[in-house]
Amino acid sequence: MNADDGAAHQPKILVINPGSTSTKVAIFAGNQRVCSQTLQHSSLQFAQHHRIIEQLAVRTEAIDSFLNTNALTYLSLQAIAGRGGLLRPLKGGTYNINDKMCEDLSTARYGEHASNLGALLARQYSDLFGIPAFVVDPVTLDEFDRPSRPTGVPGFERKSRIHALNIRSVARTCARDIGKDLGNTHLVIAHMGGGISVCAMIEGRIVDSTDALLGEGPFSIERAGTLPLAAMMELCFDRGLSKSEITALLSRRSGFVGMFGVDQLPDVYKIMDGGNHGADILLEAMTRQIAKWIGAMVAVIRRHPDAIVLTGGMANSSRFTESIARYTAHFGPVRIYPGEHEMEALVEGVLRVLNKEESALVY
Repeated sequence: MNADDGAAHQPKILVINPGSTSTKVAIFAGNQRVCSQTLQHSSLQFAQHHRIIEQLAVRTEAIDSFLNTNALTYLSLQAIAGRGGLLRPLKGGTYNINDKMCEDLSTARYGEHASNLGALLARQYSDLFGIPAFVVDPVTLDEFDRPSRPTGVPGFERKSRIHALNIRSVARTCARDIGKDLGNTHLVIAHMGGGISVCAMIEGRIVDSTDALLGEGPFSIERAGTLPLAAMMELCFDRGLSKSEITALLSRRSGFVGMFGVDQLPDVYKIMDGGNHGADILLEAMTRQIAKWIGAMVAVIRRHPDAIVLTGGMANSSRFTESIARYTAHFGPVRIYPGEHEMEALVEGVLRVLNKEESALVY
């Protein structure tokens, strides 16, 4: 859409958010979206790439095309926001993209993920245009309390790997909606998409959470979630699978993808409504697991939460959120913020720095 006169005087920010087979790009004037596009990349394009960093040229070419199409808009950019990738554990906030961050992402020091390209792409255009670049609330945001970290195995600790960007953005929105300062709220938030994060937020800090990638929590449309230890041992020792094969199975080929070959919630309901009793049971199992983890996080905050917040792509389905609310409404009011607000959350973080509401952090 076109910017109005008020937006024309706001700082313009380029936002870059890489996904597994797409790159979302947008230009905002203040918090108003001026133009945007989801740049689709063929999975065949990436099939020849063994590492995420090798996708940089393909994605750069696509972003260049977007910028050329919107030439008059990007000429007056003042900052760039990139999706934060797998970095060392960090507290929440907006970070300047520096050499150390780019080095850790380029070498995949903390893991391979498409989001690693967010800061690297932003840095390229930062150097090109001579403007600052930032990441906001990376996925490795870690605000855990000390009792949230230990496991029962010496040398192994629980990790904070969550949908931090959307969770913190939605938490701020929820606090405003209930008329409280975020620093005075107690929330339990479930982000439900391809992966699922359920977290306990006390006074604006995520003190405990499930592991949305490979750790623990409810299974999702495509991920395994918590497994019985005996099943995990069988996968590792009795089936002859390599570490990479097990990783792919647990992170991309489990849940409804593994059982029924579908990766979207509407398709799950379609096969259910077609009479597939197995899909019906599996969806109820996933719903119940999400509710169980919500209950666990209610226990962590040790009081009735100000709200139980349901967000992410699956929260677009009222049928699904109502099924979760049937299990959890007695804990506290259920508030629903459907979708993923990552682009807006990136802009909000950068604006807080540009408007001097908070200082940029150093990685």
